[in-house]
Amino acid sequence: MTEKYKNKYRIRSARAPFWDYSQEGQYFITICTANRECLFGQIEKHKMILSPIGEIVIREWHKSFEIRLELICDSYIIMPNHLHGILRIENNIDNNIVETHGRASVPPSPPPPPPPSPSPHNKSGIAYRCPRSISSFVAGFKSSATKNINQYRETPGSPVWQSRFHDHIIRNNAEYQRIRDYIENNPKNWEHDKFYKI
Repeated sequence: MTEKYKNKYRIRSARAPFWDYSQEGQYFITICTANRECLFGQIEKHKMILSPIGEIVIREWHKSFEIRLELICDSYIIMPNHLHGILRIENNIDNNIVETHGRASVPPSPPPPPPPSPSPHNKSGIAYRCPRSISSFVAGFKSSATKNINQYRETPGSPVWQSRFHDHIIRNNAEYQRIRDYIENNPKNWEHDKFYKI
């Protein structure tokens, strides 16, 4: 959806206007490639086989969490043309959280996010990108991955990602487990996935 602001058309933010995406909570995100092009590899026998570009994406994904102490990846999967992840913002890092797989810190049971609070908007109703927020993280990750991918394939300025990404605020343990199962089973269900493309 577009709207006019100062005589320029802009795409309205897909983020929930009532929610501050920099506050503590858990978020399910999906980031797709431009035109859903299968850049990251292929599914073989229900397993994801990464291409060199997929390897770049994984490397940049891990780097993104190394430099953002407040942001934790509970679970993720990279697919041929998209990436799913469960992200958790914790502004008070607990040193007792158990590390798993060298990357994801998984709590015994995920806490529900706090009650909604207003998100800052400009006069046009379009949300600003808050620092230390989910949107800020995604923008930084996509930018870094795009730069490295285009260096690898010698295509400067070429788009890699869709301009938007999908997010869902995880509100309870049942939702968390359902989404985590979906992520884990994504490769075996690839041919029935809404993002499926040969």
